[in-house]
Amino acid sequence: MSKTAVVFPGQGSQYLGMAGGFIAENPDAAALMARAEETSGLPLGRLCSEGPMEELTRTLHLQPAMTVVNLIVWEAFRKAGGRADFLAGHSLGEYAALAASGILDNDAVLRLVTERGRLMEREASAHPGGMVAALGLDIDAVQEIVAATGGRITAANHNCATQIVISGEKEALERASEAIRERGGKAIPLKVSGPWHSELVADAIPDFVRAMEKEEFRTPAIPVYFNVTAAVEENPEIIRGIMARQIASTVRWYEIVNRMIEDGVRTFVELGPKTVLSGLIKKIVDPDLGVRILQADTPESVEEVAGALA
Repeated sequence: MSKTAVVFPGQGSQYLGMAGGFIAENPDAAALMARAEETSGLPLGRLCSEGPMEELTRTLHLQPAMTVVNLIVWEAFRKAGGRADFLAGHSLGEYAALAASGILDNDAVLRLVTERGRLMEREASAHPGGMVAALGLDIDAVQEIVAATGGRITAANHNCATQIVISGEKEALERASEAIRERGGKAIPLKVSGPWHSELVADAIPDFVRAMEKEEFRTPAIPVYFNVTAAVEENPEIIRGIMARQIASTVRWYEIVNRMIEDGVRTFVELGPKTVLSGLIKKIVDPDLGVRILQADTPESVEEVAGALA
């Protein structure tokens, strides 16, 4: 029997007005946004609806904002009868998967992403850098370039076979970008506020570990494929360690999707703003497998997707 995986997007998928339809017509969604504002101490509802975009995209604001939007969509999907056999999230999106699986409750997730955003913004200010998407080369070629470049730089996101995001110091990124182009690939600078998933933000980890010590991690009710390992894990204390490492580790999305396919997933449901993950999944999976890829981020699309799964 084919399985269904629900996946959650991370930073970069935001838009003004996200979750607005849920909040306007669903008291539970409005209550969850209010709870997120109370927990974070930030005007998340206003930032999501009105911006300005420059303020919404600050990682300090965006991490709790994206997370609460993902949770609002998940709760609506679940109440509409939607289900998941497996869960995953891309980078920040992994925190919505933690909540959906029961590893952490919503309040704990919102506390952690608020602290994660604060710490990562702190490290990005102390250690400036950026990110570049390398297109047209495989992971081995990009890793060779990274190793030969010198400086503090790493492969941050393995998104699909020939889309790898590198992260680190700007000078090193410029040298790597030149090498990528010399090998016939494309190097596209990304509009991000820091060198995420690189050693430049690793100093956030000890403080984040202390924040996680205050939260109870539970055995997942729904298996989660983790970014750091591209595998499922049941032990709550091992999961706690994985989430600490995630800040400065590679997001192994390409491997996650392939392992889900190996484990029988034939329907992917992206819950949250935009269709970034849906696009990546289409590039990864063999079209001959007949995989369904669905997405929802409005009340109407949630009902439609839940109905398609019934």
